[in-house]
Amino acid sequence: MATLHKIALVPTPVVTIDDIRIAATRVQPSIVRTPTLLSRTLSEMTGATVYLKFENLQFTAAYKERGALNKLLQLDEEARSRGVVAASAGNHAQGVAYHGRRLGIPVTIVMPKSTPTVKVQQTESHGATVILFGERFDDAYAHAREVEAERGLTFVHPFDDPHIIAGQGTVALEMLADAPEIDCLVIPIGGGGLISGCATVAKASDPAIEVIGVQAELYPSMFNRISGEHRPIGGDTLAEGIAVNEPGALTSAIVRDKVDKIVLVSERQMERAVALLLQIEKTVVEGAGAAGLAALLSHPERFRGKTVGIVLCGGNIDTRLLANVLLRDLARSGRLARLRIRLQDRPGALFNVARIFDQEGVNILELSHQRIFTNLPAKGLSLDVECETRNQAHLDRLISELRAAAYEVSPVELA
Repeated sequence: MATLHKIALVPTPVVTIDDIRIAATRVQPSIVRTPTLLSRTLSEMTGATVYLKFENLQFTAAYKERGALNKLLQLDEEARSRGVVAASAGNHAQGVAYHGRRLGIPVTIVMPKSTPTVKVQQTESHGATVILFGERFDDAYAHAREVEAERGLTFVHPFDDPHIIAGQGTVALEMLADAPEIDCLVIPIGGGGLISGCATVAKASDPAIEVIGVQAELYPSMFNRISGEHRPIGGDTLAEGIAVNEPGALTSAIVRDKVDKIVLVSERQMERAVALLLQIEKTVVEGAGAAGLAALLSHPERFRGKTVGIVLCGGNIDTRLLANVLLRDLARSGRLARLRIRLQDRPGALFNVARIFDQEGVNILELSHQRIFTNLPAKGLSLDVECETRNQAHLDRLISELRAAAYEVSPVELA
């Protein structure tokens, strides 16, 4: 009697390296092949050899257009003529809108009502029809699926789609072609499309390449799913591009299989990373785009001695927010400070304080007296001085001189 042998069924990968190579050929004529460059200064700072992939130099300033274009190019003529719909408040919207117009495909984008006007205008400038619906992304997403069904449109998912994942994976193909010595990729995670594609490329190229995912501490959705933890999700994060409540099903499976570790980074470290990239590399990134560098700053021992590839995945940051980040970084480094000084309310008091600032070569930017809303005696006042110094040591010397002159002084600290 013949012996029956059980044959183990190996699940077919959702996305393969060949899918990503074909996607690269498909999208290459219409996207920017962004540079992968060594950062000598960041390498010295972190103890790792740091390569940066400048995806903020895409036309829409984000990698998202790679996946969007790969998806749109595979629609048949009937689907193209009907049009597509997507839900997004940011980079995915612009990527779909921009390439949709190029290809003559009608695009509808559903955005939450809270979306900043500038993002709505940018999306409309690419020829898309914008529908504002709901207060949260989840509301906009649900409405986009209703529009899809009602109008017979094709839904372009921001991350949980094999064509999107394959398109995003072309980022890693280019990085490893330009810097084959990279042995560790550090990739931001929101829904998981970018890291799924990049991890597929990395592990197919060399299984020894480490793939490290990065999430904001306030939005550890993929971290929770993979680790089984239940950390709270929500809050105002600088990295709104990766502020996702629920990661994708397809992407979660790929991350579980191919990503070595997920680390979490604080708001403060992302602010620092945004400022450093502008100061050192002279490049503007959004919070999500700085998450990879923030991981190196937060966990230097994890990456020391490695050759690390970081994706600067986007550069769409509000200019006022960027200004705030840069000023806060100056304050944390001691180059900008606000000092609260207790004075007696009498002639010459301000002059005597200002003389010490002059002697120490400190520039006074702004003064604010408080006589009424204070717990000081009626003849006392509180003086806030915003000033500019060379560094922390210079600021410390100023404070020492003020205290030596018998002034009660305290820095107003940042959160």
